Amino acid sequence: MAIQWFPGHMAKTRKQISEDIKLVDVIYELVDARIPMSSRNPEIDKIAADKPRILLLNKADMADDDINNLWIDYFKKQGVECIKLSCKSGEGIEKIQPLTQKILSEKNRKRKDRGIVDTSIKAMIVGIPNVGKSTFINKLSGRAGAKTGDRPGVTTGKQWITVKGDFKLLDTPGILWPKFEDENVGFRLAFTGAIKDEIMDVEELACRLLEVLSKHYPDNIFERYKIDCEGLDSYDLLEEIGRKRGCVMSGGSINTERCANMLLDEFRATKIGKISLEKPTEEM
Repeated sequence: MAIQWFPGHMAKTRKQISEDIKLVDVIYELVDARIPMSSRNPEIDKIAADKPRILLLNKADMADDDINNLWIDYFKKQGVECIKLSCKSGEGIEKIQPLTQKILSEKNRKRKDRGIVDTSIKAMIVGIPNVGKSTFINKLSGRAGAKTGDRPGVTTGKQWITVKGDFKLLDTPGILWPKFEDENVGFRLAFTGAIKDEIMDVEELACRLLEVLSKHYPDNIFERYKIDCEGLDSYDLLEEIGRKRGCVMSGGSINTERCANMLLDEFRATKIGKISLEKPTEEM
């Protein structure tokens, strides 16, 4: 199942980010803590060049915390500054500005030595759709200044937001890349809502998700749906969940499309538990 989704505004955004990169001192790259590698846009590596960057593991409260910590260690070994946070609750937000000031301390010292009065820090926020950029801005700035939504593609234009402590944030719409070479990356993005459900086969998507959950989180399935998934393939499991949840049509057949939508909604709402779909050391 080839997944491609690259609306025109995303191509325009990529071009705009390339032009605006010279205006900022540091880049905040938001990724989804449940899929840190799949939610990193490889285009950003090309665009960002040698700009300092801080990787922010957003939605850490929705992911398996033991695996969150594995990712923190992994990125530190790669020489990447990394913070886990929850933009909704605000957890971890307080660490961002001190770390930014530390990273840019030498640059700001040189500015002062050259007599530059304006030493405000300008940061660009980048990330894929639905990763939480607008919520991050609102939490960091302490005001509801950016549009938010639970659907990809809410932020549509460039906007500067002033934050206390001489920080200025440049928001950008979320961008995906034109084609996913690894279909598993596309599925992980779809599981978490970064790709619109309307372009997907939701039953296949739900079955793929159940394959992962059955292998790595069978106890979560049992706790949520009271079903032992051992010995069941993903479609049979989807039908069993549908039967438990009353997704039964006349004649006794299961409305698997309705059940698939319900399953995806419950996963994204963390009702099945705190789940990570990637580990630093292995594919999931």
